[in-house]
Amino acid sequence: MNIAIIPARGGSKRIPRKNIKLFCGKPMITHSIETAIRSELFDHVVVSTDDEEIATIAEQSGAEVPFFRSSELADDSTATAPVIADAVSRCSAMGWQADFVCCIYPCAPFIQPKDVFDALVLLKDSTAAFSFPIAQYQNAVQRALRVKKDGRVSAFYPEFELTRSQDLEPAFHDAGQFYWGAAEAWGRYSKIYEVGIGLVIPHWRVVDIDTADDWKRAELMFEAINRTDIF
Repeated sequence: MNIAIIPARGGSKRIPRKNIKLFCGKPMITHSIETAIRSELFDHVVVSTDDEEIATIAEQSGAEVPFFRSSELADDSTATAPVIADAVSRCSAMGWQADFVCCIYPCAPFIQPKDVFDALVLLKDSTAAFSFPIAQYQNAVQRALRVKKDGRVSAFYPEFELTRSQDLEPAFHDAGQFYWGAAEAWGRYSKIYEVGIGLVIPHWRVVDIDTADDWKRAELMFEAINRTDIF
């Protein structure tokens, strides 16, 4: 059995009510729920939340909300792994014995069913505990600059200041969309990267939405991509 768990707490600070704010005509979380359902990979698509309004919208979007998350697992400092481990335990108590569990973030409108499928295959074919999408940085991180209080700049890595960018090792970052793991792995590991394997996806399908500007840019990207039908 495969279970998707979407962690969606109600206390977003930077963008209030971020998980259910309308994004291109739908509550943000609906995009993640619909992708999970469309992938046809899951026996259950579960939303773990502490918020009744989020629960209602999640159920209207096709997800299940069989339990509410405790307040201890719904504050700003709570990491992802304990939330998913808690949900896995609760699902197990209901008789849902999962083999693999996919944590899908509620604010991931660019997530694609094929990526979810490919990451599961990647996990099963590896010895890693987790798999997740990653994207290459557009610029060489070794050439990053530090801005001082007086406005002057200096290199973070002076040893690479004169190195051609094409000679530098490519760097990647977490796409922040989803994570696959064996059900038992969620309670065993707290640091996903250390025991994970990455599925490389195009950087133009990755966006971090933390500010109003991020939100607007993401909507414009989403509309442009869907107009050209290149997903």
